[in-house]
Amino acid sequence: MTAVSPWLSDDGLRVFLVFTVIIGGSAAFLAGGGLARAWKPFWRVFVYMALLACAVRFFHYALFDGKLLAPYYYLVTYAVLLAGASLGFRVTRTTQMVTQYRWLYQRTSPLTWRPRDA
Repeated sequence: MTAVSPWLSDDGLRVFLVFTVIIGGSAAFLAGGGLARAWKPFWRVFVYMALLACAVRFFHYALFDGKLLAPYYYLVTYAVLLAGASLGFRVTRTTQMVTQYRWLYQRTSPLTWRPRDA
């Protein structure tokens, strides 16, 4: 064991930030945006992020000897990916609504829109 090994263990902050938050979160954000661009319903985000969480947990297991079937780590990973996918879905859907239906809706924030005043 080296002095760096606690940072590279399954519950290490560096591994969590790099693989789950940065890489997994980016993939989730793009997947959420892709679902929105294809006009798919939001509930599909839950299904696809469950599958992506399995893949991220497998990388933790394969690369850093993490626990593959630990429910706690899986649920934390799933929550992070779900947040990223939801953000990507909502940003993309807001952009779609205010660009494709600009005579009906106007943007109120990066995540919301409202009907235009008549």
